[in-house]
Amino acid sequence: MRQDQKFEIERAFDLIPHVVGSSWAVTQFRFTGERRPSREQYRRSVIRYVELLDPLFEEFAGSDDLQEVQEYIRRRRREEIERISAGRNREVEKRYDRYLDYG
Repeated sequence: MRQDQKFEIERAFDLIPHVVGSSWAVTQFRFTGERRPSREQYRRSVIRYVELLDPLFEEFAGSDDLQEVQEYIRRRRREEIERISAGRNREVEKRYDRYLDYG
């Protein structure tokens, strides 16, 4: 797959964890009154909200013409979840720190 074909998918996976996952995690913690979740709790919550997008990630499944892009999406999803879980997604970590400071 060419780089220009991957660009939008890469961009989405760069944003989804902190724009979608972290935003919903923070919303959940605020509404449940959880002011100081552990970093691990926060990461698990972010992952849960990212995983809720699985139907979107499977949109191209079943089409032989789009098998390469579907494999790439699955790989990127798996990598992003591993990064979040291991604390290697700097934006998610930044959002956690911000929530503790200003939550």
